[in-house]
Amino acid sequence: MNLHELNDLDLSNIGVWPAPIKAVIVLLLCGAIAVGWYYFDTEEQLKKLEKTEKAELNLRKQFEKKQAKAVNLEKYRKQLEEMKQSFGTMLRQLPDKTEVAELLVDVSQTGLASGLEFELFDPQGENRKEFYAELPIKIKVDGNYHQFGAFISGLASLPRIVTIHNIIISPQKKKGAEAKLVMEAVAKTYRYLDEETSK
Repeated sequence: MNLHELNDLDLSNIGVWPAPIKAVIVLLLCGAIAVGWYYFDTEEQLKKLEKTEKAELNLRKQFEKKQAKAVNLEKYRKQLEEMKQSFGTMLRQLPDKTEVAELLVDVSQTGLASGLEFELFDPQGENRKEFYAELPIKIKVDGNYHQFGAFISGLASLPRIVTIHNIIISPQKKKGAEAKLVMEAVAKTYRYLDEETSK
């Protein structure tokens, strides 16, 4: 078949066209239908499939994390119980309102037992936090390094929590036979706020 025969084809009478041309036309129509089908239907389905596969992957990861937690649930419960006990122990180290006065006496007696001379022992106002209150005490004592160390060590060994902040050690301004040092600091003790007092 040559180009002249292709020009002579009658579009109104396709039935008499030669078989090879009919086959090519059928193949072109099938190809056009396949491209249209892919464009209008299959492409959208493939996008949905990809989206669903990603969602499945995310769900699988979530499942694996939750399964790992479920497997370790008993360990987590034991850990939580230990934390509750530890928290309870720490709370018992915080004095309640009636024990604060005794604790202040313990702090001052610890200083005296260490051989320090108090120039200032001034409990400040209470600072309330989320579930506890802070009671700062400004102190100024005279002594030497060893006495300061014994004092701070004594505070650490008290059954209640006492912390030391803003420590400043300087030489004493008084002139005398034995040169002493002056330590200024803020000792903080803490009190647990129960539900009634924290409101």
